[in-house]
Amino acid sequence: MDVDRPVAPAPAHPEPRPPRRPQKPWTRFLGGAAGGSRGTVVRLALMVVPLAFFAVFFAYPVGAIVTRGLHQGGRWRLGAIGDVLGDPSIRHVLWFTCWQAAASTALTLAVGLPGAYVFARLDFPGKRLLRAVVTVPFVLPTVVAGSAFLALLGQNGFTDSLFGFRLDTSVWAILIAHVFFNYAVVVRTVGGLWAQLDPRQEEAARMLGAGRFAAWRQVTLPALGPAVAAAALMVFLFTFTSFGVIQILGGPTRSTLEVEIYRQTAELLDLPTAAVLTLLQLAAVAVILGVHAWTVRRRESTLRLVDAARTAHRPRGGERALLVAVLAVVALLILLPLGVLAARSLGGPNGYGFAFYRALSSADGSGDGGTFLVSPLETVWNSLRYAAVATVIALAVGALAAAALVRRAGRVLRGFDALLMLPLGTSAVTVGFGFLITLDKPPLDLRDSWLLVPLAQALVGVPFVVRVMLPVLRAVDDRLREAAAVLGASPLRVWREVELPLVARAVGIAAGFAFAVSLGEFGATVFIARPDSPTLPVAVARLLGRAGEMNYGQAMALSTILMVVCAASLLVLETTWRRRGDGRRLSDPTGEF
Repeated sequence: MDVDRPVAPAPAHPEPRPPRRPQKPWTRFLGGAAGGSRGTVVRLALMVVPLAFFAVFFAYPVGAIVTRGLHQGGRWRLGAIGDVLGDPSIRHVLWFTCWQAAASTALTLAVGLPGAYVFARLDFPGKRLLRAVVTVPFVLPTVVAGSAFLALLGQNGFTDSLFGFRLDTSVWAILIAHVFFNYAVVVRTVGGLWAQLDPRQEEAARMLGAGRFAAWRQVTLPALGPAVAAAALMVFLFTFTSFGVIQILGGPTRSTLEVEIYRQTAELLDLPTAAVLTLLQLAAVAVILGVHAWTVRRRESTLRLVDAARTAHRPRGGERALLVAVLAVVALLILLPLGVLAARSLGGPNGYGFAFYRALSSADGSGDGGTFLVSPLETVWNSLRYAAVATVIALAVGALAAAALVRRAGRVLRGFDALLMLPLGTSAVTVGFGFLITLDKPPLDLRDSWLLVPLAQALVGVPFVVRVMLPVLRAVDDRLREAAAVLGASPLRVWREVELPLVARAVGIAAGFAFAVSLGEFGATVFIARPDSPTLPVAVARLLGRAGEMNYGQAMALSTILMVVCAASLLVLETTWRRRGDGRRLSDPTGEF
């Protein structure tokens, strides 16, 4: 027991506290704390570059193409809005677009979450290579992947030959192909955060009597909520604007808004209808983003993050069965379609060989006309160059945007967050045409500049950078930043020595996504790529658009090269960032991190 201690008498008249400084309306509107005017100014400064980028390369081109469609003959044709919305066929297209996107998202999450756990928490041979391989479908031109699934699921395909039934005539072919494309989104986005969650929290819940599933549901799942929501949002937006898969596997009776916009623009030259459909697509995406922002804002919290290398372990118990199941899914869902593409690239006119690959070294390997001004093989260098520049742009713009959104956001910042995601839900046809009709006058005359392609690619890569980095940045405990600041560290040093080691893995994943998206971007690039420097997806599409076995074989050969380049690039990128993270381990004497 403590001995008695003298107690200071309470003052007769307590000194009144100074009045609390009222929060300025504009500060509250931006989400700043009371007295946080300096933080609000910093946010505004961070938003300048992303806002300028999106205003010039997204809002301006899309607004111009929509205006051209609705403003003709010197007057606005607003009556076209009612005509289009009153068309039963358009309402059917909208319903199918939403339905298949929701079903594809749910199926991708169901298949991808076990894979996210395996890649995040289990250590097994070939893990890094396999993680790079599962990202390959994300960069394949949708036309090529659709053709591969048609060979697997169609007449005389894999399911028809072995099981006696076809799936190409059902909606299941579309859903499976969408899971094939977006599996990596769930695995890498959710797995990136999962790998850094402290496993001791779940272990503590189990020591208190909770079962394995109950501990996961009550401890881990809420912590993963923002990352799961981010992955679901990206998958939904990609499937909502699906084009190539629907074109090949959907048949004449199934069409999405993206397909209908392309048909109205390129085939029917009906710009008013295409403009209304673009506005309808943007409105639907805005509603989706609003619901997502409201949901995530209620679930975000500070998390205890650790070095990802400390959380991975060898499979034990039931984890072995889970690993086998995930590997089986990857083999059937990812490797089998990719194997079909590789096999077709080797099936030359005189049997298996490298005839199609040898033909890629000339500008016209088929010998019946000039398909390219350069050899298709040169498109590999073009794609790597464009993707590297696009990745740098996307990381710079996306990192600034994510830093501005770290704190709980007010209305303006929530709108800014939604703006960053709009390119994923906007027709690539609209963006491509918009670039052509707007970026043609000084000081933005970029039609003849090679930078036009990486700018369009970065526009799609920025949302991935933001969605991957933001959950991790918001999970960092503010007390770490405050402690470093109290010890005299400048804001730049706080970022370099406190935050960067924690988010280095997320930056690497974001860079991988941005690079993969840029490498495989086709919708807008096909309109703006110069004839003398096409990208790999554009070259593949051109070859597929020409008749003849040689052209088709070269398309398969280029697609195989694209697969190998993507897997190798992602493997190198991931290894580089992993080494950087390992070289900058956290040194917390308390053992909390």
